[in-house]
Amino acid sequence: MQTLVVANNKGGVGKSLVTVQFAHYLKLKGLRVLVLDFDHQLNTTKALTLSGIPVVSDLTTTRLFVNGSDSVEGGDFVLVPGTRDLLKLEKQGVSTHNTYVANMQRFLASVDNPVDACLIATNGNPDVRVLAALVLSGFVLSPIELNQEAVDGIGDLLSDVRNVKAKLNPSLELIGILPNMVEPTPFQRGNFEHIASSYSKLLIPVKAGSKEFAHIKNRSAFPEAQAMGVPIWAIKKTAARDAWRELEPYFHVIAKRIGLEISE
Repeated sequence: MQTLVVANNKGGVGKSLVTVQFAHYLKLKGLRVLVLDFDHQLNTTKALTLSGIPVVSDLTTTRLFVNGSDSVEGGDFVLVPGTRDLLKLEKQGVSTHNTYVANMQRFLASVDNPVDACLIATNGNPDVRVLAALVLSGFVLSPIELNQEAVDGIGDLLSDVRNVKAKLNPSLELIGILPNMVEPTPFQRGNFEHIASSYSKLLIPVKAGSKEFAHIKNRSAFPEAQAMGVPIWAIKKTAARDAWRELEPYFHVIAKRIGLEISE
């Protein structure tokens, strides 16, 4: 099982959009997918539950952190939903935090064989849930907005990943940053060019040596898909078809980067 955490220390950058649509994509490609929602805002939980596509577990990620479990409902696509009580986990002491991480680690080990990919959606503020996700995962993908605040925060992201990799999870690998809600404005073009020149190794090239990098354009079809809880390609509109045609090759590259076998 390959485990990917979708993380950014800032909210509203598209973490749930990426998690939900990438999960649908992997299911479309015939992989067995498990999604864990660590975010108390429940955007991933709401969208996937509304879709009616995955099996929604009777477990919650709150229960997994606090009590643990060694099993989950069967199915090719399973969601372990979050709850509002996830917000309370940070208030406990360090020893309790260690128990939370150990409980989740045992759970993931128990479901490893039937699952091809586990996606973890995280909250925006760094706390024990984000730390646990980084400790438990093999890979990190970070959606960002192309504004100065997000650009300035890239260093914080790198620092967090380096610290976890050095002290707690040496196998952790940053897949890269995924610019989201990209618009063809001079300001955003400038920020994209700045990132491409200063942080080129963090962007995700479509092909080796390519100057085309994975990104998500600001299209109305994406929030519409999230609101309806459906895969972007299921919306019967030209804008949605255009959005999916742009996004699919980027998801293909990301899937391959985390070691998943995807058919062309």
